[in-house]
Amino acid sequence: MKKINGYIDTVFTKQDALLEEVIASIEENGMPAISVSPSSGKLLTMLMTISGATNVLEIGALGGYSGICLARGFGNEGKLTSLELEERYATLAASNLAKAGFGDQVAYRTGPALHSLEQLASEGKRFDFFFIDADKENYENYLDACIGLAEPGALIVLDNVLARGSVADPEVQPKRYTAFMQVFNDTVANHPQLESLLIPLGDGMTVARVTK
Repeated sequence: MKKINGYIDTVFTKQDALLEEVIASIEENGMPAISVSPSSGKLLTMLMTISGATNVLEIGALGGYSGICLARGFGNEGKLTSLELEERYATLAASNLAKAGFGDQVAYRTGPALHSLEQLASEGKRFDFFFIDADKENYENYLDACIGLAEPGALIVLDNVLARGSVADPEVQPKRYTAFMQVFNDTVANHPQLESLLIPLGDGMTVARVTK
């Protein structure tokens, strides 16, 4: 899996100075190196462009890598709302989005994401694209909340759904959330309001379309 992803990154992505600066800033600030892979980031941009989405909700900002990839797909008209537990992570992400030219198009809400999701619902907010890359044990809660905030036909993309391959390969050292993710993947695959497919890119990304 690692070799295949390395091959895909090498062949299908080019050196990106801006995103490399984001990765460096994450390391310099002592934050975990858990941004999406270059190919996963490119997929986010492509999905944004293909879908024509302009109102995006991201759960898990970290240093802004995925936020930039999402924003690159919505041009001058789009808006990104990003939920981040850690204030210092959101501050770095905001700085990096500003450097990328999207400072006026992104808003951060800090604190527990479930609380922010409740606030967004109470405010009547609606979104046409969602990216979930946060604490895995809350994925089902996040998914339910996003479906409630979704415009018809909205896309919901979830990262790390393969748990380094451990959901499918018993010989791979399991992550702490492997068993949970196995159940969650089955839930998404059979969800009555979603049409979904898991794409084995990076650590696995599920793309789901809200059908009703």
